[in-house]
Amino acid sequence: MDDATLTFYRRNAQEYAGWSKRRHRRLADFLALLPPAASILELGCGAGGDTAHMLANGFDVRATDGSPEMAAEAARRLKHPVETMLFHELSAVAAYRGVWASACLLHVPRNELGDVLARIWRALQPGGFFYASFKAGDAEGRDKLARYYNYPSPDWLRAQYADAGSWDSVVIETSEDKGFDGEPATILHVLARKALGDAAAKI
Repeated sequence: MDDATLTFYRRNAQEYAGWSKRRHRRLADFLALLPPAASILELGCGAGGDTAHMLANGFDVRATDGSPEMAAEAARRLKHPVETMLFHELSAVAAYRGVWASACLLHVPRNELGDVLARIWRALQPGGFFYASFKAGDAEGRDKLARYYNYPSPDWLRAQYADAGSWDSVVIETSEDKGFDGEPATILHVLARKALGDAAAKI
């Protein structure tokens, strides 16, 4: 992750954790695709709101965040282990039925996103589902809080996913929202399913 962005979350862990994000239907829809008690890797768990929902519904969740301070805050709130892990440190192979990455991969530098997506593809079991969300745009940049965003277009994202691995489907939907910085944004919601029979790594 971009150093300045990671520093922001490290310095503002408690304030960000106190920011109440709306529970959106996409998490429930994602969980409905998985078998009961399925293994889920959560990237960028933040304060752990989505983690709590998954745990309450009986799923086996490995929660992670790139900020040690945010991971500690989430673990305190959840009373559940939360690991500090940067995206490029993911090395699992065919270990998870689902990967949940809400509002976190949008901070990955454009020239590194392909590698991260390939690592996630490798970590998924064949037929597994992967959700991620991004702020839409045409070129990378920073918000007024100096956080880096890759600001992808749908077409650019599709190309990154295609290069990362074989998918049975990659569906992109949009919504309008307002972020922690208070600015309106168009959100790209990407739901992908790893192709059946594909377990080998591409990286």
